[in-house]
Amino acid sequence: MKKVISIPGAPAPIGPYSQAIVKGNMCFVSGQIPLNPMTGELETATIEEATHQVLKNIRSLVEEAGFEMNDIVKCSIFLKNLDDFQVVNGVYGGYFTSEPPARETVQVAKLPMDVPVEISCIAVK
Repeated sequence: MKKVISIPGAPAPIGPYSQAIVKGNMCFVSGQIPLNPMTGELETATIEEATHQVLKNIRSLVEEAGFEMNDIVKCSIFLKNLDDFQVVNGVYGGYFTSEPPARETVQVAKLPMDVPVEISCIAVK
């Protein structure tokens, strides 16, 4: 049986998908964009700000599902501009200080709401 995770501390879906799904000992978090769930505004003044907001959204969902950031085993990072890689990597590293998850980072032509970064992840207990 799967459990849908839906919380006000992360952006509401902008399509037919769940914010996150828990199945057994796994949590699958849909791609998060830098949408501030409290204000409804995009936090995209800088790539640092955008990346922090995305990771805060992920943390809110993971914790609501009963997991911790260190339970995340896989991340997928989508960037509108791969030139932002080093900056995003620096912010990302602050959220995963030991035993970081496996991941890939790719440049894409466009992201929802034309944001500069989107991250999805999988957590396992």
